[in-house]
Parts: sequence; structure tokens; C-alpha cells
Amino acid sequence: MQDNQSKSISMLQYTQNDVSISAINTKYKGFFKVDEYQLQHKLFSQKFSKHMKREVFERGDAVVVMLYDAIEDNLLLLEQFRAGALRTEQTPWLLEFVAGMFESNENSIDVAIRETKEEAGINLEVSNMKPIMKYLSSPGGMSECIHLYWAKFDSHKVSPGSVHGLEDENEDILLHIVSRTEALTLLKEGKIINASTIIGLQWLAMNYQSL
Repeated sequence: MQDNQSKSISMLQYTQNDVSISAINTKYKGFFKVDEYQLQHKLFSQKFSKHMKREVFERGDAVVVMLYDAIEDNLLLLEQFRAGALRTEQTPWLLEFVAGMFESNENSIDVAIRETKEEAGINLEVSNMKPIMKYLSSPGGMSECIHLYWAKFDSHKVSPGSVHGLEDENEDILLHIVSRTEALTLLKEGKIINASTIIGLQWLAMNYQSL
């Protein structure tokens, strides 16, 4: 008898072609949108699921830029209010990287350059940007894809304590320069609680020596 542990099981064998969507109905449309999908999908038994409804929060895709000064081993952290963090037991002011959503006809590089200027006052050079990964932030109910980059910057040219952001977008962003080890300590202490910053810092902890 073959050992079960030695059997090879295919991973990610199904594709978009294994989902049958019969209807997409928009239930809410404002700054964001909520769509209701009526669908079936293939099961691992090779049969198809029952017809089901799934609501998906459509907020568009976003770009996150981790600004890291490899020479000084410093990072730029932004502190700002986030309404989505009001339910937490901690403060709704979060420590984050530069981030922003796509606008019409923008690519991820365009978003990164625009948001870095608006939120940190830094003119980002394309040659200093490197992609880290793309990931789905909460695929159980949201379609958003995050494009995560790291970018070189000169931490000596940033004024800690300066405030940036667009007034017409109600942005009020305080800049902090912290060392990589200090940022990882903040993460360990639970003072950094947003997914993109956590993922970026964990990636940096594994890769900083090669940057």
C-alpha cells in the first residue's frame, strides 16, 4: 500500500474557467461599491457547487511603498487617523507606509510616485523602486489587490515631525524616521497593526542584508 504522505496532490489546479457566474448585481455604489455575485464553482470532488450568492466589496486596487534608507538602516513611517481602526482597543492613529489607491488610467508606478509626493513630500525616482509582491488584502469578501514596493530614499532629507497630505482629502500625516530595529520592535509590541506594513517589515527582516 502506498504511503499517503508520499502521494502527490496538485495545488492550484483550478482557474477562472472553473467558476460559472450567472449574474453580478451592484447593491451599493458610492466612493466604494458592493457587488453581489451569483455563481457556482468546481469542487475538489470534480462536481460543481450549488448556486450561491457572494457579496464582494469593490474598493479598487492600491499601492504601498516602503521607503527604506539602506545606508542608514532607516525607514519612513507615516502616522495618520484611520476610521476603520475605530473598533480596535488601541488608538485609531496608525503607523503605516506610504499608500494610495489607483486613479483612472494610472499604473502602479504612477500611483507610487504621486502618493509619495503627496504623503511624504518626497520625489520618488523610478530607478529607486523595486517590486516586492502583489497580494489580496481580504479575499473572503474584498477584491482589492495590493502592489507592494520598496524604494530607496535619503532619510537625512526628511524632516521628522513634519506634516503632509492633501487638505481636500482630509489627510493629516505625521512623518517619523525610525531604524529598522526600532520598527521591528514596534511590530513585536503590537504597535503596528495594519497588514501592508506588517508584511513589508517581515519581508525587510528577511531581505535587508541584500538590499
